[in-house]
Amino acid sequence: MCRMAVPEMIRVVSRDSPMALAQVERVRAELAALYPGVRTEVVPVKTTGDKWLGELAKVEGKGAFTKEVDAALLAGEADLAVHCLKDVPADRPLPPGTTFAAFLKRDDIRDALVHPGGLTLDELPPGTRIGTSAVRRIAQLAATHPHLTCVPFRGNANRRLEKLAAGEADALLLAVSGLERIGRQDMISEVLPPETMMPPIGAGILALQCREGDTELIETVSALGDADTYRAATAERMFLHVLQGHCNSPIAGYAQVDRSGELSLRACVFTPDGKTRLNAHEWAGRLDAATLGTSVAVALLRQGAREIIDGIPH
Repeated sequence: MCRMAVPEMIRVVSRDSPMALAQVERVRAELAALYPGVRTEVVPVKTTGDKWLGELAKVEGKGAFTKEVDAALLAGEADLAVHCLKDVPADRPLPPGTTFAAFLKRDDIRDALVHPGGLTLDELPPGTRIGTSAVRRIAQLAATHPHLTCVPFRGNANRRLEKLAAGEADALLLAVSGLERIGRQDMISEVLPPETMMPPIGAGILALQCREGDTELIETVSALGDADTYRAATAERMFLHVLQGHCNSPIAGYAQVDRSGELSLRACVFTPDGKTRLNAHEWAGRLDAATLGTSVAVALLRQGAREIIDGIPH
């Protein structure tokens, strides 16, 4: 049996935010544990999404967080890209010539409330300013906590925490996994269950992207992948692809594999004001992950998801 050749050096490209660089360190550590002889080098880039603090829809939506990273990979300036999967657009294919080599074991999918006084979401008084620009969060809060006020909040997690400390909002909603990655889980006042705040598609998943022709590297990196996360990610991204949701579409959902190995996908589409919520939940059974994603999307389209999504400007 011939032994797989492992590259001596892997250049890893990522956004240059503290959280993104922390994610790269996880990948480097997992590579070092599997392949002690491999050296890695970080290639940080500043993306349009990090530089632009206005509405994402005005700068290509979520693609604003990946365009420069993709460009570095395609130009040969790096060999491996690390992405938060939730930031990689699913309404269009990956850039030609690139592929996902692995999805790391999924982190926490839930959102957290950060309140300096330690209050829970239900304890917040009327008029409390919640810092978030996520249409998914805004729609769900409008439905369940209409007495709270959402104020636009962009920037990486560290920057948002600074803005909260400066009094630009009274509380924040942030991803639990993000706070854990930057070592700020001490800031969490309450972890919100998915029933309260449905996560974005791809929540808590780190994706590793390579050039299609780099078969040696793809084989090396694929060993870091988690099979259950791969199935969940495939179902979720196919769901979003079929819906053709854009960055202003309040769409949420998550797939999970239970102890018996059964895959299910639960998903929602909201109107921006939260007054209409379409729900679907299906088990894969004999279906593969991509077919499950398609089936759940079709279930929501039958309920009127297309009219809701197309009715939102972007």
